Amino acid sequence: MLRLNEVTLPLDHPEEDLKAAVLARLQIPEQDLLGFNIFRRGHDARRKSAILLVYTLDVEVRDEEALLRRFQGVANIGRTPDMEYRFVAQAPASFGGKRPVVIGTGPCGIFAGLILAQMGFKPIILERGKAVRERTQDTWGLWRKRVLQPESNVQFGEGGAGTFSDGKLYSQIKDPKHYGRKVLAEFVKAYAPPEILYVSKPHIGTFRLVKMVQAMRATTESFGGEFRFQSKVVDLNIEDGRIRGVVLEGGEVIDTDHVVLAVGHSARDTFQMLYDRGVYVEAKPFSIGFRAEHPQSLIDKARFGKFAGHPLLGAADYKLVHHASNGRTVYSFCMCPGGTVVAATSEPNRVVTNGMSQYSRNERNANSGIVVGITPAVDYPGHPLAGIDFQRALESRAFELGGGNYDAPGQLVGDFIAGRPSTEFGSVLPSYKPGVHLGDLAPSLPEYAIEAMREAFPAFDRQIRGYAMHDAVLTGVETRTSSPVRVKRQDNFQSMNVKGLFPAGEGAGYAGGIFSAAVDGIKVAEAVALSLVGREDAQGGSAPGMQTY
Repeated sequence: MLRLNEVTLPLDHPEEDLKAAVLARLQIPEQDLLGFNIFRRGHDARRKSAILLVYTLDVEVRDEEALLRRFQGVANIGRTPDMEYRFVAQAPASFGGKRPVVIGTGPCGIFAGLILAQMGFKPIILERGKAVRERTQDTWGLWRKRVLQPESNVQFGEGGAGTFSDGKLYSQIKDPKHYGRKVLAEFVKAYAPPEILYVSKPHIGTFRLVKMVQAMRATTESFGGEFRFQSKVVDLNIEDGRIRGVVLEGGEVIDTDHVVLAVGHSARDTFQMLYDRGVYVEAKPFSIGFRAEHPQSLIDKARFGKFAGHPLLGAADYKLVHHASNGRTVYSFCMCPGGTVVAATSEPNRVVTNGMSQYSRNERNANSGIVVGITPAVDYPGHPLAGIDFQRALESRAFELGGGNYDAPGQLVGDFIAGRPSTEFGSVLPSYKPGVHLGDLAPSLPEYAIEAMREAFPAFDRQIRGYAMHDAVLTGVETRTSSPVRVKRQDNFQSMNVKGLFPAGEGAGYAGGIFSAAVDGIKVAEAVALSLVGREDAQGGSAPGMQTY
């Protein structure tokens, strides 16, 4: 098949115009066109008065080779790449060796377990939290009743932190082997909407993710995988620099020579355990800030003009960056169109915010993290785990400023810029539950972060008119933008100094968001499989500072 890129048509074009565009691009008669499929559909809103749909199409034609020769060297016309996923190894039919263990059931752990199971290696998948339905009930317990379950919340439990998010399924990672296509295909098999295969910025939303996570668990189990919930790993058995097993909280030991460490960015006790056992861990950059809420209608109008609300465009998103005069970078993070701000702490007496959306993205407010980059060399030097202490201090302070009852501290944007406390809400009502306690957010973050953000909002207003509106609401604090540590690995995906330990995903510092974490889970599963069959020729790599949602 041929792939045509950058086929552009007006937003409300008739269906037959797409076929006409293919014929015009290829300069062929209609009888030579055998069929075509939409591989990707996005939009170009740079001119709000004339928004365009932008297609990538896979086209079947007569005499494909002749057309390829005619258009050799022509941009945006070429052969459709082979995107079929092929397993790198297969377990022997009588596989009876020690089963690989996957720790964590976020996107990375789910895909690592799924791929290992599909290859016949019958992985054991351990999760410290509960299955996704029970976990959801516990999470609502914090939001509705201010009752935190430290092992079952937004951070811990089946599905990982991504379950309570916008469910974005795109990233800026390089993916030459098209692992991302395998991720999307498995999601569709698990009842995700088929449109995620072709829209340019696919997302799913929390409620749909719950059902999908359950379906993927059932698929993994059908291939011999075993899930064990409320099974917290508290220690590793390491002998002569080699993993030999994992120890569960109740004392049970599971013997294994291959462990995928996919614990997520909030497994602070696990990071401490790894450091205590001598596993190579280093501090890495992350970001801190607040959640900003604006009327979604304001964002839609700023991005789409008269086309705001068009069904093919949906709720508008944005991406903002400002380089402040004090040397700090302020940027929008994990933007959730038509969503809500959620309580995301995993530790008692601390407040953490995050954002999530449902598939419909039809809530009143848009929200995004507005965060400032920080680095270990400048902001938390000395110890590999110093970033965790830094996070905890900010989260404890936010708990106090919010009133000590899991309410979050908040402030109107206009008052924040002016440096005065807020006393009452205006036209924008916050979505964070349990509630928001208005006041002054300046004490909640270091002075350099407050200074940089106060400078950033007027700059953002020049990009999105109304962004610095007085009534927009800031809710604090956002501290879990990415893991504060990296469990460094070699090119074969194994730990720098512990053979058989495979650090993976966001917690280990090699992904940022659902999509890239899932892709990393596939890569790590392949490396484990090759090791199990006696080949260790996987080529890995790092993604320093990953925070791309």
